[in-house]
Amino acid sequence: MNADVVISGGGPTGLLLAAELRLGGARVVVLERRAEPDPVPRANGLVGQVVTVLYRRGLYRALARHDRGPRALVQRWFTGSLGDRPRPVRGFSHAGFRLDLRRLRDANPLHVLAVPQRRMEQVFERHARGLGADVRRGHTFAGLAQDGDGVTVEVDGPDGRYRLRAAYLVGCDGSHSAVRKVAGIGFPGETSREVVIRMAHVVLPRAALTPAGALRAADGAVYRPYQLHRTAHGAFSFASFIPGVHVLSTHEWDAQAPGEQVPMSVAEARTSLSRVVGVDVPVAEPPTDGRPWILRRLTDRNNRLADPYRVGRVFVVGDAAHVFAGFGGSNLNLGLQDAVNLAWKLALVARGLAPDALLDTYQSERMPQARQALDRTREQAELMAPGDEVTARRERYAARLREPGFLREVADAVAGLDLPYPMGQGPAPLGRMAPDLRLAHDGRRIRLASLQHGARPLLLDLTGGPALAAAAAPWADRVDLVRATSRDPGAPPALLIRPDGYVAWTGPAPNDPTGLPDALTTWFGPPATTP
Repeated sequence: MNADVVISGGGPTGLLLAAELRLGGARVVVLERRAEPDPVPRANGLVGQVVTVLYRRGLYRALARHDRGPRALVQRWFTGSLGDRPRPVRGFSHAGFRLDLRRLRDANPLHVLAVPQRRMEQVFERHARGLGADVRRGHTFAGLAQDGDGVTVEVDGPDGRYRLRAAYLVGCDGSHSAVRKVAGIGFPGETSREVVIRMAHVVLPRAALTPAGALRAADGAVYRPYQLHRTAHGAFSFASFIPGVHVLSTHEWDAQAPGEQVPMSVAEARTSLSRVVGVDVPVAEPPTDGRPWILRRLTDRNNRLADPYRVGRVFVVGDAAHVFAGFGGSNLNLGLQDAVNLAWKLALVARGLAPDALLDTYQSERMPQARQALDRTREQAELMAPGDEVTARRERYAARLREPGFLREVADAVAGLDLPYPMGQGPAPLGRMAPDLRLAHDGRRIRLASLQHGARPLLLDLTGGPALAAAAAPWADRVDLVRATSRDPGAPPALLIRPDGYVAWTGPAPNDPTGLPDALTTWFGPPATTP
């Protein structure tokens, strides 16, 4: 075997997957057709639980503090602070509504990290290479053949075609995934051409911007940045991540657009924005230094889920497994969590420490999350559509948002916290991300997240007794026992925490290991020794 895992695709998802696999002890080769990170501006940030996932890997500071310019201001606009750890946002845009999350106080679950996709790739690639991943730029997946022992991967490299032999292959190669197609994995879903979406870098006139950065149209209407606005003629949003330049996005229903072969212009973006707002909005060309300021024009709504996520020794992750179009799309956020979910399982199985059946939990846990995200995307699209019936529905929805319980439900959905993993019966937080408890450990005050940088399974024992340590001793080669005391009232007596941060077992009572050996076997393989 040349590697335990070959990854096709070196975008953010593939690179984070590579790093996670290395943390789990697997040998990894990443194939990326681009010689350099993609210069085209794409995602501008991360929303939801993935922000806390990256914090638990020690990557939050590198991503959040890279820029003291506009993006730092954006981060402060959302949270009030950059800081060294995520803090809930004060407000967020959902289906054209501004969610006032300050009303949730300590129950606010939503985090935002303003960081460009290119920066994500740089941080993740440095992280993966530093852990020993073999990242091969300029190398393209060209075919596969799998058998009972592994996968033979055909690769087109700068010096010609060659082969790699690995135990597993993972496609992180986007919505048009060659790995998915060659493996014969279906991609059912729907494509609709009812909406034209335009995105471009533009310059909005200073005279039209308020001191707070809002857009004041000629008719006196004021539109906030970083928020999706519904009008009688469509929807639009704008935000500034580069001094003097805005990312503009417009959505128009039943609109005509040139074919995809016709390049989009800033003039077309201005005309579209003026139609959506209902009055002319002067939009100018940005200063150019060779960067592709015009992002793309989408005339399709593509909503698809791979089925299945796995065929034999081949898996799909991220955009190769799911694509959503329209409002509230969460492909990147879902994809990064796909990677963190799959990596530790692949590493354990590839090293012979856990049975193959563990890999089936990747689909059983992640596919429902994608379906849920697809449903949320559809709901937002329906709430943003034009028409009097939709306007009446929005009024009812706005009234419900004034109820704290419903506001919390929406915030949980945006954060991706509304669907726990199926871990069986048990008290919270079973099946959910472990709370970032404040702990006293080895004479120091720490947070639980600081113990999760290495992606090791943790048995957090807050009881101080011998029973849990004795029950977990046969798994000491792969599960770390951490004895600590909690500074948070109401903390569970013990938690078994998977490398992805999810709780797989909770102590029913102090010093009571009931169910712990079964959970350890289920998630981390049979014991290495007999108690």
